[in-house]
Amino acid sequence: MKKGIIISGFGGQGVMLAGNILCRAGMKEDKFVTFFPSYGAEMRGGTANCQVIISDTHIGAPVVQYPDILLSFNKPSYVKFSPRVKKEGRILVNSSLYKPEENPGPELIGIPANDIARECGSPIVLNMVMIGAFAAGTKILGIGSVKDSVPEVLTEKKKNLWDINIRAVEAGYNYLGK
Repeated sequence: MKKGIIISGFGGQGVMLAGNILCRAGMKEDKFVTFFPSYGAEMRGGTANCQVIISDTHIGAPVVQYPDILLSFNKPSYVKFSPRVKKEGRILVNSSLYKPEENPGPELIGIPANDIARECGSPIVLNMVMIGAFAAGTKILGIGSVKDSVPEVLTEKKKNLWDINIRAVEAGYNYLGK
């Protein structure tokens, strides 16, 4: 198994944090992982994306030209990256912000991430909702390793955010894992 993933959204939506947590979770499951970030020129509000590869075997290069999975946090990200997703792939979109039309290509899964994040207590945890949905919708990583990775990536300095982020991961997982 080797899966290429692109996570994309506006700066400030936690794209890089989501990618780091997926990589950490992959390492917990003894998988090979790569993380390749890309930032727009702006700090907040600009575009940001990262490419993550999770594999059972060694990975030659960190670049994901044609992803198996796209986690799209906003419409510009969907427009930019959805044409590159493999036909048999999956696209998880933040349907709180936009609802793409059905397409004949990859499976399209809408996650009302902003709405679920608000129900968890903060709209800024939409990224955690999306990676919880990723775990449920792809079965590439287990929910336990994803949740266990949150405190490791957020570190002790952000301990006050651990619970809400873990709740958001669970909420995203439960949304698709019903």
